[in-house]
Amino acid sequence: MSGKGEQDPVLQLLAAGLQVWVRQQCESVESLEIQLQGSALQLLRGRLEGVRLLARGVSYRNLRLELVELSSTGLQVQMGNLWRGQPVQLQQTFRISGLVSFTPEGLSQSLAQPQWRPLADQLAEDLLGIAPLVRLRIRGDRLVFTAQAVGEPRPVELETTLQASEGSVLVTAAEGAVSSLLPMDPAVVVERAVLEAGMVVLEGSATVSPA
Repeated sequence: MSGKGEQDPVLQLLAAGLQVWVRQQCESVESLEIQLQGSALQLLRGRLEGVRLLARGVSYRNLRLELVELSSTGLQVQMGNLWRGQPVQLQQTFRISGLVSFTPEGLSQSLAQPQWRPLADQLAEDLLGIAPLVRLRIRGDRLVFTAQAVGEPRPVELETTLQASEGSVLVTAAEGAVSSLLPMDPAVVVERAVLEAGMVVLEGSATVSPA
């Protein structure tokens, strides 16, 4: 949004409404910035060209995301509720694209949640042959899985690499042929999966339904 557009009260109102909507979708958000693409005239007609979002410290569906950078396609917006001080309503399905980043600590904490524990243990079984998964950490350009079977005195570790495959993330042992393809929401397509700056970075796109 241009500097002039940033002063427009209609766009400011929608930006505030979208911040409320985004925060409602998440358990918590430490910081959130939203930039609107379009004009007040388009908005009064219920149309916005797109939205850019930058958020840090996000908890979404019990996944701890260090960084989220997203941009959307055009949006159909119901402005009536905003004038009454209520959250914004998005009327149609839209597409988003961008990236999310996890620290290994955040990913470990996420996979320890009851919602994600079965996935964590399945990964440990697929890759190391034992469960439960104890910890994840990054060593150089490798993601290290650590698992420890109940009653065993020592944990087992495996260095792995990440890559996008079939719209998901393929985790492969750095040495050997063992691998595991993560189950993925059909609405999400992962196009790039890498380790960068000590974080797991996933890039891709998704379809969002406002309902």
